[in-house]
Formats: sequence, C-alpha cells, structure tokens
Amino acid sequence: MAALSNFSFSSSTSPPTFVSSSKTLKLLTSLTKKPFFGLKSRAFAATCSLHSASATTNPPTAQVETFWQWLRDQKVVSPKSPIRPATVPEGLGLVAQRDIAKNEVVLEVPMKFWINPDTVAASEIGSLCSGLKPWISVALFLIREKKKEDSPWRVYLDILPEWTDSTVFWSEEELVELQGTQLLSTTLGVKEHVQNEYLKVEEEIILPNKQLFPLPITLDDFLWAFGILRSRAFSRLRGQNLVLIPLADLINHSPGITTEDYAYEIKGAGLFSRDLLFSLRTPVPVKAGEQVLIQYDLNKSNAELALDYGFIESKSDRNAYTLTLEISESDPFFGDKLDIAETNGLGESAYFDIVLGRTLPPAMLQYLRLVALGGTDAFLLESIFRNTIWGHLDLPVSRANEELICRVVRDACKSALSGFHTTIEEDEQLLQGGNLDPRLRIAVGVRAGEKRVLQQIDEIFKERELELDELEYYQERRLKDLGLVGEQGDIIFWEPK
Repeated sequence: MAALSNFSFSSSTSPPTFVSSSKTLKLLTSLTKKPFFGLKSRAFAATCSLHSASATTNPPTAQVETFWQWLRDQKVVSPKSPIRPATVPEGLGLVAQRDIAKNEVVLEVPMKFWINPDTVAASEIGSLCSGLKPWISVALFLIREKKKEDSPWRVYLDILPEWTDSTVFWSEEELVELQGTQLLSTTLGVKEHVQNEYLKVEEEIILPNKQLFPLPITLDDFLWAFGILRSRAFSRLRGQNLVLIPLADLINHSPGITTEDYAYEIKGAGLFSRDLLFSLRTPVPVKAGEQVLIQYDLNKSNAELALDYGFIESKSDRNAYTLTLEISESDPFFGDKLDIAETNGLGESAYFDIVLGRTLPPAMLQYLRLVALGGTDAFLLESIFRNTIWGHLDLPVSRANEELICRVVRDACKSALSGFHTTIEEDEQLLQGGNLDPRLRIAVGVRAGEKRVLQQIDEIFKERELELDELEYYQERRLKDLGLVGEQGDIIFWEPK
C-alpha cells in the first residue's frame, strides 16, 4: 500500500562463483544486479497487494477515522473527495465514494504534508542528520516521531503497519523456505546492511545525543523504518527522490492494470503559487465502493515484489533470474576485454535478467563470448578489430568458444538448481493444494519460479550445444567474405592462367 524508493548500497554478501576449467569465464549467480538501492528508472511502486490479505497489521477503525478527520481539518481533502481510506482485504486502501472516471484526479496532497529530507532538515534533529544518507535521516525522523506522544505526525504514524510480509520481516524459520533462491541471499544482504547502518548511526548520532533521543532506538525500530521507506516512499518525482506522502501511500496494486501511465505526478499548486502538489489519478474507471488501484511496476520480478512489498503474482513473466557475468582480473587479456566491454556500455561485471518465457537479453551472448575469448581466438582482441569486434561477437566466434560458454552456463545452472531443497513438482503440489500461509506461498512461488528460469536457461544452452557442428563461425564467415569458400563450405582453389 505505498510507493517505492530505492536507496543506494552494495550488498556485502558474496554470491557463489562458477569458474570454467580454462579460468577465462567466471559466472556468478546473484540477484543484486546493481547496488540494490540505486535509484531505478521506475518512479514508484507499492507495499500491499491483492495477493496478500494479511500483509500488514491493520490499525483500529478509530485510528483510521482520526486520520481521515485530520486530513479534512487540514484541508488536504474535502467532504466531496472522491476517495477515502478504508479497511480492505489487503489492509488499508483507498475506496471510491462515487463513480470515478478513467484518469480522474482522486487526491492532491500539498508539499507541507510530505515527509522527506527537507522535513528532517527543518526539525530538531536536522543539523545532526545533515551528513547522513537521505533514507537514514528520514528513518531516524520517523522513529523519533513515532516515539513522541505529541508528534504532529501522530495520526499518520498510528496507521502505519508494524510489519508487512516483505522478506525483511521474516523469521529465520520462514527464511529457510527460500533456501537456494537469489531472494534469500539478497534479503540477508539487505538485513546485514540495515544492521551495519544502524550500528553506525547509533554510535555516531543516537547515543551522543540522548537529549534528542531520550527513548532507546533498537535495531527492530530501524528495520521497521527501513521497511516503511522501502515500501511506501515515492521517488523520482520532479526532484523528490525520497518522500512519504500520507494518504497517497494507501493506494493498492492490481495485477490486472497493465499501464503505469497517468497514475501520479508532482505539479504546481497554482499559477502564482510556488507550492507543489502530489497528484494521484486512477488509470481505470472505478465504481463507488470499489478500491482505487494502480499498477506498481510492470518490470519487477516476483523476488523484487516479495522483498519490497510482501506479495507475488502468478504471471509467468514475473519469474526472473539474474546472471552476473564477470571478466576475471586474472585473465591475461583483462585490459583488452574490459576496454571492449566499456566501449559497448558494459563493464567488468555485467548483469542480465532472464525472464521466464522470453528470449535471452540483448548483448548477453556477446558478453559471454568476449569473456570466453582466448587461445587462437585471441587475435580478435587486437586493436585493429577494436571498432568491429562487438559486431563479430554477435555471431559465434569458434566452436571452442561457443562450447565453453555453453558448458559454463549449464554447469552454473545445475549448481544453482542443486541448492534448492525441493523440486519444482513438489512446489507445484504445494501451490495447488492451497491453504498455505501467505509467507510460505511467497517462498514456494519464488523458488519454483527461479527453478523454472534456471531450467529454461539450461535448455537454451543445451540446444545450442547440439547445434555446435552446424553453426557458422568467424573464420568461415571471413573466408566467404573474401570469396575463398563456397556457399556449401567448400574451399575454392584458384588455378593459374
């Protein structure tokens, strides 16, 4: 029931590494394809979904009514507002008070009711937080205000959930069900990062300033604030990279909505006003009494949805697996390969999301062939080919090169599949049986999806192995270009006149 903001950090966990016998190709299987909280192109998403009815702890109805009355008293909404907060199967949501047309504005929240780094800067702890990462400063602000009985944000904080079904809130016993998944390693990395940030801010900010933090702030408090921001904060909105917007963050997700257009924007409050408004529209018509819903993010995988919000979808293209390919520093041609990769928009490491039912990502085979280049194929790394090699790598280079990438990728897939403690068939039986705890359903769905993608990758490269004798390689293509080989592959001999 909210929106997503990504904060920047790199997980300290090391993913499993798979190295070919020739030590020229390293394949890592890791979900964190970028610094995990690096801002992405998608502007926002949300926490609660139609798929996880128990995803949050629901506040009492009286608190919801108090929050609504506060919004009315502050002129954020009027009695004629087309929506209002209400208890729904997902937790809290926005329910239409009348029929609402497609693309109609359903709420506008003035900037003075936003919580962002500017809010923190203007508070009592503003000077202390000036050097902190934005999300940490806002997290501290939320925790401090939550512990203050007289906080001006009390009515909003009272309706926030204490937890969701996001994997960051799972117990050790629940996380065991994710054994073998990329989601598990990412979740553990995230929790370790949050703990490290907490210990640092406790030592440097909280303990030396007990007059401003009179009540103890625990790791659980910090994890709660992190979860709230991870799931509810809007980002990439006209200069606002991290902002909580009360009421707007109650909007829920529908998998049936397949557009992210017309959902939200930040705009001026008027022709002669410097104030800003957060404006939310409904992308589809809504009948009175129904929820106003949006599409959080069409591009997130089930693992990302589970980590951020605590739900997954049944759509096959929500299942994904990220292959991380890396040019080894011990490669004798490391410098040349890195130069070629960077020239073509990649780097020492490259990350490729494989989605169930879709073809391999662009440039993946080219990068694989580059990493595997060696032996008699190494001449392609010479400077004379620097401007053309990427085009050459778009097609098979040699049988040895193609065979190597097939073998290493397939070995990596088999190794990853061996890390699961259940089979796909067992997972499917559990899902079909129903009556699963929401978190167990998430775990089973994610691990089954990852297995299917790994099997798909393995099958692609298995089929490629069977075609090795039929493929046309660089030398054959070059001889044809020179007119020295016929269409049937026979060498043309020129007799002297």
